[in-house]
Amino acid sequence: MLKNEFSDTIVALSTPPGTGAIGVIRLSGTRAVEIANTIFKGKNLLEQASHTLHFGKIVYHNQILDEVVVSLFLAPSSYTKENVVEISCHGSPYILQKIIEALLDSGARGAKPGEFTMRAFLNGRFDLSQAEAVADLIAAETETQQLLAIKQMRGGFTNDLKMLREKLIHFASLIELELDFGEEDVEFANREELKALIMELQKNISVLLVSFKFGNVVKNGITTVLAGRPNAGKSTLLNALLNEERAIVSEIAGTTRDVIEEKIVINGLMFRLIDTAGIREATDVIEKIGVQKTYEQIANASILLYIFDANESSELAVIEDIEKLKRENLEIILVANKADLCHEHQLGMLNYSITELYGYDLPIFEISALNKQNLESLKEYLVAVASDGRTSSEQTIVTNIRHYESLQNTYHALKQALDSLRQNNTGDLLAQDIRHALHALGEITGEITTDDLLDNIFSKFCIGK
Repeated sequence: MLKNEFSDTIVALSTPPGTGAIGVIRLSGTRAVEIANTIFKGKNLLEQASHTLHFGKIVYHNQILDEVVVSLFLAPSSYTKENVVEISCHGSPYILQKIIEALLDSGARGAKPGEFTMRAFLNGRFDLSQAEAVADLIAAETETQQLLAIKQMRGGFTNDLKMLREKLIHFASLIELELDFGEEDVEFANREELKALIMELQKNISVLLVSFKFGNVVKNGITTVLAGRPNAGKSTLLNALLNEERAIVSEIAGTTRDVIEEKIVINGLMFRLIDTAGIREATDVIEKIGVQKTYEQIANASILLYIFDANESSELAVIEDIEKLKRENLEIILVANKADLCHEHQLGMLNYSITELYGYDLPIFEISALNKQNLESLKEYLVAVASDGRTSSEQTIVTNIRHYESLQNTYHALKQALDSLRQNNTGDLLAQDIRHALHALGEITGEITTDDLLDNIFSKFCIGK
């Protein structure tokens, strides 16, 4: 999407497609009011004030399509800072299609994905990180996702970056000034103060980089695989956590042949629960495929709930499976199911054998999935593991991989600048490192952009936003 395309007036449906009580059609551009006025029969929209509502009819080819309410938002007091018209009509797909067709015939162009928000960004309504937060807000499925998106959209992340950038710009300007007086061998920038500033910036950026682990969990959810041997109660636990009969439960071993995935929100965090086929030597081709899928899911998981029958499983069998399944960065939680059928002494010996005799320092939860006993403790632990002790209100949380990569580039450039200072390098080398750091920070907020970057970001938006 090229910037010179923004002289057009665009139109799109801004409510979800399909039948509904109402639908909203949005126009934005210099001719938005003029184009809407050609098919609106009521007051003359060209003579009306901004932020007003007008009732009337939409007439196309001498046929009344619908009675509507038209909202006017005149530049610059609108979402895009252009003239914006929103037509609220009945939510018939046919009516919506015909009104959009009439507006296209009258001179509008169909909007591309994210084009309204892209115009808002290019017209200075907000910066690029805030624009990306709009998409996050639309996609929010949990309270935590919504809170982080709102905070970023309102400039929380931007304000942190602005503070970092302004401090760096001050010294950058002094370094650049030195280059202008290179022959006179003068220093305008105090090297010790600059060194202290860079170290402070690195510390602040490190905090933001570390926060991405939690931010990624909030935004995308955490993949949690339920695995174990046949009849351990994996599907029963899935149903208990979801509080619905999602998976088929049977006393017949090997009931689950395929992967079942469901989402659950616990304390504002989303977990992608994946129920898998029981781990054993498969007895037929279909089960063999199911077991292979189990290993594939575990390979991509962040958390593994290894479920075993506390009444029948031996600690040796549990250890053998853990040895096969463990890998770096995989959090393994042992779930001793059917604990209600065991004696307390039996459970104690099992836990002792796994943790003390075999040396596995893994959390063990004794539950009854069937009776939903001790599930709350398991849920609390899952949240603790996923959040790593963080909460969304503590500080700015990085949720966007693009921002994370730009912050990494910033940190690297600052490290180069710090090395230049320690090696007493010339001002031009130091200035180059600082420029790289400023460039990387500028990419986050959109002070540094390319058409390809903007196209990539806004093409992921829905049409009409």
